[in-house]
Amino acid sequence: MGPIGVFDSGYGGLTVLKEIIAELPQYDYIYLGDNARAPYGNRGFDTIHAYTLECVQQLFDMGCPLVILACNTASAKALRTIQQKDLPAVAPDRRVLGVIRPTTEMVGTITQTGEVGILATNGTIASESYPIEIHKFFPHVKTYQLACPMWVPLVENNEHEGAGADFFVKEYLDKILSQSTNIDTLVLGCTHYPLLMKKIRQYLPGGVTVLAQGKVVAHSLKDYLKRHPEMETRLSKGQTQQFYTTDDPSIFDRMAEIFFGKSIMSEFVSVERNKD
Repeated sequence: MGPIGVFDSGYGGLTVLKEIIAELPQYDYIYLGDNARAPYGNRGFDTIHAYTLECVQQLFDMGCPLVILACNTASAKALRTIQQKDLPAVAPDRRVLGVIRPTTEMVGTITQTGEVGILATNGTIASESYPIEIHKFFPHVKTYQLACPMWVPLVENNEHEGAGADFFVKEYLDKILSQSTNIDTLVLGCTHYPLLMKKIRQYLPGGVTVLAQGKVVAHSLKDYLKRHPEMETRLSKGQTQQFYTTDDPSIFDRMAEIFFGKSIMSEFVSVERNKD
C-alpha cells in the first residue's frame, strides 16, 4: 500500500491537491514539483514527455500506485504516451491520470448555449487538447481559446489580489468573450488561475459559469476509486502529506503557501535518470 502521487511542473498543482485532500482526506499524498525545470509550457513534446516520465517514475519509486498529473501541459503533451506506451513496459500495475479529461467531461453538462471558452497557457492552447477532448464527449459544443501569458506571473509574484492584476484579468476576459456573445462557460485550463477567481468573477458578466479544475478533478478521482476498488485497496490511509521539489525547498515552501493556503515543509529530490 502506498500514497497517491500528485505531480506538477511547479506550484499550480497544489491548488488541485488542496481540493483532492478536502474531498478525500483519508489517504496519504506525495506532491512533487519539478521546479528546477519549470515552466514546461514553452518546451517541445519530447522534452515534456521525458521530464514528466522521470517525475512519474520518481513517485513510483516512492511507493505511489497511482499518480495524478496536476499539470495541464504534462496532461496535454505527455499523459497519453505514458499511459499507452510507458506504463505497459515499466509499471503495468500502476496508473497515471490527468486533469484535462475530467474537466472536459463536465463541460457539456454545464453549458446551455453550447459555446465554451478555454483560458490557458500558450503550451496548452497550442496543444489543442481541450477542443479535441471536448469534441470527443460533446461534438456539438463550440470551443474558443485564448492564451493568458500574464496570469501565471501575477500569481507567482503574489500580485493576483493587487490592483495591478485588474488590467490583465479584464483584458483577457474581454478578448475571449469578444470571440462569441454566446459563450456561457469558461474553463480555467491552468492550475494557477483559480487564485484569480475573485477578480475573474468581478469582471465577468452575469450568466457565465467558471469551471476551475481542482474540485472537478477531486470529484473525478473519488468516482474513479469507487469504480476501481482494485486500486483503492492499494492506497494507504494515514492522512499524511509529503512535499518534494527538484529546486530549493526554502523557495518552494514560501511559494507553496500562496497555492496551498497553509505553510508546508518540503524536501529536495533529484529526478533525472541515468541515461546509460
